[in-house]
Formats: sequence, structure tokens, C-alpha cells
Amino acid sequence: MLNLLSSFRKFFFAGLIILIISSPGTARAGNAAPSIVIEDAFGREISVDLPVQRIVVLNSDVLEVLRSLGAQNLVKGVYSEIVKDDAFFPEFLDRPKVGSWKNANAELIADLNPCIVIAYENNPGTELEKQLSPFGIQVIRLNFYKLGTIVKEVTTLGRIIGREQQAQVLAAWYREKLDDIRKRLGPVKEKPLVYVESYSDFHTAGPGSGGHDMCVYAGGKNLADVFKVPYSEVTSEWVISKQPEVIFKTTAWGNGFERKDGAFFNTVRNKIISRPSWNLIKAVKKGRVHVLDSGIWTGPRAVIGVAYMTKYIYPDLFFDLDPELIHKEYLESFQGIPWKGVYVSGVFEGARP
Repeated sequence: MLNLLSSFRKFFFAGLIILIISSPGTARAGNAAPSIVIEDAFGREISVDLPVQRIVVLNSDVLEVLRSLGAQNLVKGVYSEIVKDDAFFPEFLDRPKVGSWKNANAELIADLNPCIVIAYENNPGTELEKQLSPFGIQVIRLNFYKLGTIVKEVTTLGRIIGREQQAQVLAAWYREKLDDIRKRLGPVKEKPLVYVESYSDFHTAGPGSGGHDMCVYAGGKNLADVFKVPYSEVTSEWVISKQPEVIFKTTAWGNGFERKDGAFFNTVRNKIISRPSWNLIKAVKKGRVHVLDSGIWTGPRAVIGVAYMTKYIYPDLFFDLDPELIHKEYLESFQGIPWKGVYVSGVFEGARP
């Protein structure tokens, strides 16, 4: 009788263990992939499954930060416009193209089976999430073109791809450069009026744009800060009436990395100062019109553009600031490529040996 009872107990507990192991809740808990919760560009909390080993990148800003973190091997697909930046991103040119940064092809992305897709906050539209959701592909929205959030987003990306230490080094570099400029601008009370023109003629960069952020960080008072949208089209008469003391213009796909002199930028500058009646503007009269390459205009290299702008706005206060040296440090230390090229019009022509 005792032997029969003992056998029954063994059978009962063995069955109980099998039942526990095979229960759905326990299986999910035991096999669940690790995940982290991040905050995206919209301020939403999003859970991301780890490890992230395959990424489709939809713009140059994300790609540049990934290279700074040494994560080139994770990139399995890229935006089609990368061919315009072939000299700067040669190692990515053979990666499959998935369409424009503004209108990516969901089918091409799905074919690559990425863990995540990283895109700007507003481009492509949120239809992309709906198209990729059935495939279990997550879209992560991070910008990397706003100076106020770039440190946070670099840190977030480092967590996503398991490169926290590299992200901390890059984030510390950004903080150091921006803090130095901010501290030196501290005593400045009267900020000069600045007209910031984006890629298209008479389209100015207002609040919410990367160009506006750069102007503010450089210690300028942006003429367009009265507008409620990031990019507004203005008239020539409006600019003349505001009498900016400094003018900045950026060029689309300037490819400064490949340029050996400032002829291209000076041509753009000459067109600006030759506009009808612009000779009446203070900035033009004093020769304070400057053209910056798109590579240092917003994006991960915006801090370099800010250094140039700060030196142009406050040449006496920042007489010892060397934007080229900052640029050289960034390219060689984080991008792993040699410093070369010309990125602005005027006094900074010519590459440092």
C-alpha cells in the first residue's frame, strides 16, 4: 500500500511539473526576448526587442551617428539618396536601397527583414508603420538634426544597439563643444539680428528647424523667430526691411568633403549680395554674408556649423576658436575618415594640412 502511494505521488508531481512547464504564460516568460523602453522623437515610450542586429536606415543623419558608434555592420539597407554622398559614405554604397528618405518602399524594406527601421520624426509619414507592422518590423523615430536633443538621441541609439559606452563618448564630445560656446556667450547682452536662409531662396529657418537652433546656439537673434512654422517663405523686401547684421545661407548637397577651394560657396554668396537692393542691408554692406555646406548644417555635424557661425557673428570674442580643428577632430575620431574639403565661403577657405 505504501509503495502504491509512493508511486502515485511521484506520478502526480511529475505531471504537475510538466503542466507548469507547458503552460502558455510560463513559456512566454521563459522565452521572451529582452527588451528596453526608449523615448522617441515624438516623446512616446516604445519597447524595443533586443538584440537589434539588422537595421534599415532612412537618412544620412542616422547613418552618420551609427558610424560614429562603430555600428556599420548592422546597416542592411539605406535610403536611395546616399548616392549623392558617395565620397562621404563609400562603405554603404553597396547596401540595398529602399527608396527615398521621404517616401521609403515598405516592400523593399520587408524583403531585408530588419529588426528596426530608423527614420526622421515626420518623414516618411506614419503610413510606414502601418505597412511594416504586419511583418513585425518596428519603425523608430529619431532626428539627430536638432542640437537640443542630439545628446539624448545619441544615448538612446547607443542603448538600442548595445553600444552605450561609445554613445557616452560621443555625447560627452557634443556637450563639451556646446557648453564651451554657451559659457563664453554668457556675458553677451545684445545679440545681432541674423537672417538664416535654407536651401531654397527666400525660405528662412524658423522655430522648430535645425537652422534656427544653430542660430540660437551661435548667439544670434533669428529674424524668423516670430514665425510659428519651421520653414517660411519670405520676400526680399521683408529681409531688407529687417536689416539683418549677419546673413547665413546653406547649400543643398554642397559636397564640401570633395571640394578643394571655396569657389562654389563664393559663387552662391555673390548671387546673394547681388540681389536687387540688398546692397542696402547692413550685413551686405559690412561683408557679413556667409555660405555653409549642407554637411555642417544641422545633423550630427551641426555643432561644427555652430562653431563657424559663432566665429562669424563674434569674431573678437571667439578669436581663438578654430572650427576646422573641431571638424578635423570629429571626422578622424568618430567617423574614421581623414579631414579634408572646404565647407564655407570666406576666410576659412583651404584645408588644414
